[in-house]
Amino acid sequence: MPSETTHTLKTADGATLAYRRSHCDATAPGVPLLFIHGAASNVTRWSELVETTTLAETRDLLRVDLRGHAQSLHRCPTSLEIWSDDIAAILAHENIPRAILVGHCLGANVAAMFAARHPDKTAGLVLVEPMLRDALTGTLRHLKPLAPLLRIAIIAIRLLNRLGIQRRRLETLDLRALDNEFRQHLAKPGGIEALVERYASPLEDLKTMPAANYLSDLVEVMRPLPLEKIRAPFLALLSTGRALADPPLTRTLLSTLPRGEIVDVEAKHWIPTEQPEAMRSAIEAWCARLGS
Repeated sequence: MPSETTHTLKTADGATLAYRRSHCDATAPGVPLLFIHGAASNVTRWSELVETTTLAETRDLLRVDLRGHAQSLHRCPTSLEIWSDDIAAILAHENIPRAILVGHCLGANVAAMFAARHPDKTAGLVLVEPMLRDALTGTLRHLKPLAPLLRIAIIAIRLLNRLGIQRRRLETLDLRALDNEFRQHLAKPGGIEALVERYASPLEDLKTMPAANYLSDLVEVMRPLPLEKIRAPFLALLSTGRALADPPLTRTLLSTLPRGEIVDVEAKHWIPTEQPEAMRSAIEAWCARLGS
């Protein structure tokens, strides 16, 4: 793949946004792709894809640490709107007028919010397991009524942070390495159960990010999305499992949008971990059909 460079951008409200960009060598490059990770995640979610995809030969690829995560650590409020506007700021800073946004889980919701808020900057969307409020299952479905209490907890924790009460050290999460570790066990008895237990573990997630930021991820992933405002072409990759979302209901909700393709992928929820090759092939083929 082309060499990748690391960048930071200081926002007007004092946050530092970290992101990476690879530059292709094509004489007439296509629209860049910008990759957005999910809840309690970071740019390493997309390390494998950007290292292996043929898209790097014809397009610039960007991947970001969302505000409040990893190298964009920030202990102030976050939201779908703030994250989408941060991405708009990064694109402006990089002189990119339009991009295709690729997001997983919470990242797919951020991409959808970006498309609604910045339609002129959205050339397309790849929504990998989007989390639509009405289609949530499992723990998230049970947490929906508790969202107001979670918001109160977030405010209380942030007040403590301002008083200097906070963890000084957080563990580093390398999803490229973690994915490789768990793939060795997926085909073995109990492998899928072990993956779900690890990747859906709040205790593990809280080792790598501040508590208020983690709770904010949960609150934001449960919010309704302005799907009626999205006009960009999209590809949605939906896992067939029901770990966090109901596939048929998600398909029904997305089918109301124009210019979309929906593909089912055999996975619990973590498509980049469970089905990396199927995901990469689907994205590459869709981008070729999009032709921009």
